[in-house]
Amino acid sequence: MLEIHELTRSFGDRLAVDHVSFQVPPGQLTGFVGANGAGKTTTMRMVMGLLAPTSGSVTWQGAPIVDEVRRGIGYMPEERGLYPKQQVLDQLVHMARLRGMPAGAARAEATELLGAFGLGERTKDKLEKLSLGNQQRVQVTAALMASPMALILDEPFSGLDPMAVDEMADQLRARAASGVPVLFSSHQLDLVDRLCDGLVILAGGRVVAQGTRTELESRGRLLHRLVTDSDAGWVRDLAGVTVVDVDGNRALLELAKPGLVDRVLAEAMARGSVRELAEVRPTLSEIYREVAA
Repeated sequence: MLEIHELTRSFGDRLAVDHVSFQVPPGQLTGFVGANGAGKTTTMRMVMGLLAPTSGSVTWQGAPIVDEVRRGIGYMPEERGLYPKQQVLDQLVHMARLRGMPAGAARAEATELLGAFGLGERTKDKLEKLSLGNQQRVQVTAALMASPMALILDEPFSGLDPMAVDEMADQLRARAASGVPVLFSSHQLDLVDRLCDGLVILAGGRVVAQGTRTELESRGRLLHRLVTDSDAGWVRDLAGVTVVDVDGNRALLELAKPGLVDRVLAEAMARGSVRELAEVRPTLSEIYREVAA
């Protein structure tokens, strides 16, 4: 368990991170989302010891995190740290050896991971010869090397094509399934929505919402979508029903209490066939806009 306790960081008079607290549980993908300048990168840098917090602390397994533990964390920084004129495989092996991995094992693992990312034929290329998307693949490979005990990835999906996104998502899911805590930031809310077990939303340096997808959904309005075979304008006359939208045979409704679902269904069936009456949960984008506003 990686835990962040009341982390604060000031730059002069500017408070960039304001008493941020959250957990990254083992075996889960935790999404870290927020607008540019929300404090995500600064928080990650404090976790990794690259910035000293003004106040607050980070613990690993309940104890203060130390440099030896940080060396076991796979970290992908916002500003990429690879060497453009060095061969891809050689620098991955070098980085893994710095984390204590034997050269032979490092070469075998790097070759396997590069193959999984579709770069099996590019291992001897210099990094600068690769496209930006492929450079991103290599950067993530560096973070995944040497069996990291946790993963902290700052915008790992940035610049990737859909196929590369799927490849990387598979790798992160596999690491999480093995018990590794995974924290990653992203501006791609649909992707975070699809991948993550838990979410932490930052705005103005503060945590404005956190929890599982289900927990965050409960904060938003629960709507119901009704689709019939005829015009649905009659829903405007139902007591206890707020009509969000009506378009021909489709209506989006907010019900004053759960029991009204049966009444809406009965009324709709009395007027003809009902194609659909279903709950509409808020999307992550809608939740984000509500809490970060």
